[in-house]
Amino acid sequence: MESQALRLSGAFGIENLTFDAVSVAEPGADEVLVRLCAMSLNYRDLMIATGSYNPRVEKPRVLGSDGAGEVVAVGPGVTAYRVGDRVVAGFMPAWIDGPPTLAGRLSAMGDGTDGVLTTYRVFPAEALVPIPETMSYEEACTFPCAGVTAWHALVSTGKVGRTDTVLALGTGGVSIFALQIAKMRGARVLITSSSDDKLDVARRLGADEGINYRTTPEWDKEVRRLTAKAGATHVIEVGGAGTLGLSIKSTQVGGQISLIGVLAGVAEPVSVVPILMNTLRVQGIHVGSVQMLREVLSAFAEANMKPVIDRIFPFEETREALNYLATGAHLGKVVVKLVSGAIEEV
Repeated sequence: MESQALRLSGAFGIENLTFDAVSVAEPGADEVLVRLCAMSLNYRDLMIATGSYNPRVEKPRVLGSDGAGEVVAVGPGVTAYRVGDRVVAGFMPAWIDGPPTLAGRLSAMGDGTDGVLTTYRVFPAEALVPIPETMSYEEACTFPCAGVTAWHALVSTGKVGRTDTVLALGTGGVSIFALQIAKMRGARVLITSSSDDKLDVARRLGADEGINYRTTPEWDKEVRRLTAKAGATHVIEVGGAGTLGLSIKSTQVGGQISLIGVLAGVAEPVSVVPILMNTLRVQGIHVGSVQMLREVLSAFAEANMKPVIDRIFPFEETREALNYLATGAHLGKVVVKLVSGAIEEV
């Protein structure tokens, strides 16, 4: 059968992405064919499209890593799913559970393998997770990258709880998920932004304190002030080398910095002395496993908590959605939705 996919085929650049007809094979053994209904975008998608993530990415490449949809066919040996089931796919189809592996990393969709910005896609059955009854496709598709990343940092490795203080940098997808997860687990949350309006929204979502890093460029000092000089126990570091120095200064002795993104650059020099002297744990967090996706979906469903969606674009306007994401005007997630319709015969 044929699927319509948004692909990077030639020169890098959002303007060069094309909607192409691609062939989709029938699901093989232990595979499931899914009609994609909604996808969410990540900063990583922008970097792949512009060539700054992996300049040697194999082309043509279908973009996108976060997709939710409806099962339309199952291959031999599949018993966990049947036609009509609602599912969401893990970011790395080969990382099901346990510690990270090279094979898992290389299976990341939208880069190492074709992604989910397509109308149909075949997935390994074990890479899929059922969508909770209380969640829409649009809500479920926000979790595979940003939600899992925040869960991995704060729960799977951080074990955050009521005695902790979490510092989240910015108000993008990962940081807003981190805010929600930390509050769900009873922690205190500090969050930064260059926008007072966004800080107001973050406070309404549960943030205890907001810091405008434009008006307070030495925001580490404000973090220390707000924590009686102790610092945060956990830092969600999405800026990269450009903000890591201040994140280190903001972290409590024995605290954890989860290094997640590179929004503020990769080349700034960072002193390792305070990491050593304060026994800090600086850990790279590259999304997470399918099991982590299952856990964070269940946690949100049990807490009756919804992910924060900034805007929803139709599939045919995905390039416009990527351009909007590039402006940084969003708070939370940007979602792409396919027009609902009858399931085609397969």
